[in-house]
Amino acid sequence: MAFVGSQTTLAAPIYITNYASEASAKVFVTKYKSEANCIVYETAYRSDMEPGVWFFTKYKSDARASIYYTQYKSDADLIVYFTKYKNEARCRY
Repeated sequence: MAFVGSQTTLAAPIYITNYASEASAKVFVTKYKSEANCIVYETAYRSDMEPGVWFFTKYKSDARASIYYTQYKSDADLIVYFTKYKNEARCRY
């Protein structure tokens, strides 16, 4: 899967799509840090380049990857937990 193994897990611009078919990865958001593949910190700065730090763009043309949020953990390519603390951000695959 290109999304997980590439640099898009850094703070590359990420676009949220409403269509699973156009997504680089289907993402399930969990309430539990222990079951996540990625602990994600959402940044407001495109230049923030650290693993697990994501920058969301409003424009698909600006994005390096697009994600689709799924309601079902079994359907997900990536299980994500959003943290309030940048120093907790990391991805493991």
